[in-house]
Amino acid sequence: MLAYIARRLVLMVPTLFGILLVAFVIVQFAPGGPVERVLAQLQGADTSGSSRVGGGSGDLGGQSGMQAAQSGSSYRGAQGLDPAFIKELEKQFGFDKPAHERFFKMLWDYARFDFGKSYFRDATVLDLIKEKLPVSMSLGLWMLLISYGISIPLGIRKAVKDGSPFDIWTSAVIVIGYAMPGFLVAVFLIVLFAGGSFFNLFPLRGLTSDNWESLSLGGKILDYLWHITLPIIAMSLGAFATLTFLTKNSFLDEIRKQYVMTARMKGLSERAVLYGHVFRNAMLIVISGFPAAFIHAFFSGSILIETIFSLDGLGLLSFESILNRDYPVVFANLYIFALVGLVINLITDLTYTLIDPRIDFEAREV
Repeated sequence: MLAYIARRLVLMVPTLFGILLVAFVIVQFAPGGPVERVLAQLQGADTSGSSRVGGGSGDLGGQSGMQAAQSGSSYRGAQGLDPAFIKELEKQFGFDKPAHERFFKMLWDYARFDFGKSYFRDATVLDLIKEKLPVSMSLGLWMLLISYGISIPLGIRKAVKDGSPFDIWTSAVIVIGYAMPGFLVAVFLIVLFAGGSFFNLFPLRGLTSDNWESLSLGGKILDYLWHITLPIIAMSLGAFATLTFLTKNSFLDEIRKQYVMTARMKGLSERAVLYGHVFRNAMLIVISGFPAAFIHAFFSGSILIETIFSLDGLGLLSFESILNRDYPVVFANLYIFALVGLVINLITDLTYTLIDPRIDFEAREV
């Protein structure tokens, strides 16, 4: 097992290299960039990143591109500005160096977990991530605990009661919940319970109240749960469907196998059959989906929810950084999430052996 773990750890290096390389190349040809954003702000123009990245190639486009070309600069919005000032901006953002040199410097820094400073925020990238991490951890961990804690027992119950009225009506409820987008559920909850048109039972912003520091320990816990209720409901509602049906179908496949019939003929109780024999085999496919659920909960699944409920977490930070072309934050988040995903995949494989000792990763190639 140690040899397998070592091989997986070694393979993480080229995997991370490939992910960062592809993202870096895409950025070189993507429209817009930090230099263009500063120039647009100076000119009082749009800062949405509609022009090309400094040092990249592509069509300047339109009258603005013609003016930039006539002024001797490759940037939109550079007309009328001192070329020395443009060079200083390039040096400030590191674009005065060749692309390959910038890429390998980034790799060396990331290997030491040195992510540099944000282009447009007066803070280091690591400090920004530490600041936003508690919000995303709260959303992600609660979503995983609730979705797995409900979906797995519910899926098992549906498998046992397959075809019964309980199975039918729970399937209908789950499918309806899955069909509703999380952001739509969030808006509905706000309108209904957060001072919209009906009740004013829950807060609309943040994870804590303004007087949180002055509350007792019990008061802090209740205040936190009060704030997190609506966002977690909005995030978790659609997460039940896939996991519940996956658990149900996996248990149905196992329940129909010969060894289950043999266990029942030996006089074992239904609970002993389900959790002593079926559970170990049926849960393998459920566990295999954990890494994707983990990453989804910590990043992509929380962007809209964080925005709607004004929760300043990693999802919102990454989204805003992409829009603002804050590349140090973008690449740092990409690196961290990729690394976490690879580690979680390894942990998932090791968990297989705990559930089913018959699985031997040493006996196969990585």
